[in-house]
Amino acid sequence: MSAVAVLLSLLAGLSGSVQAAVMGRFGQRIGTFEALAFASALQAALTAILLVAVRGSAGGYAEATRQPAWMWLGGVMGAFIVLTVTVATPRIGTAATIGLLIAGQLGMGVAIDRFGLFGFEQIGISWPRALGVGLLAIGAALSLHR
Repeated sequence: MSAVAVLLSLLAGLSGSVQAAVMGRFGQRIGTFEALAFASALQAALTAILLVAVRGSAGGYAEATRQPAWMWLGGVMGAFIVLTVTVATPRIGTAATIGLLIAGQLGMGVAIDRFGLFGFEQIGISWPRALGVGLLAIGAALSLHR
């Protein structure tokens, strides 16, 4: 199962770069907030169809409303990420946007692992992990130079 997780993560990374480029162009054509709203509505429709196809019902929505509100942050953060790539990509480029996005994700990921945030198992910061984060931060900063 971990091979599937690695493959999906790689594909999501590739998709994220395409998403940044497409959303940046879409936002320039119709407006940032219009592009964000349309993309979010399309995503909601597609995932609702997928939910019904896989689970046979949309009952999971009701279950989601009974969870702690902090768990809804995934949707809020998703909207913020899409808004950010829509604004940033035309201004600083796809590589810089994605580099900074990944650097931020990796930094926060290390903090979540280190402190066991959101109920996850604590995972220490080894020297290879710290070096990787540092190198990615340097790469993200360098990607801002044209």
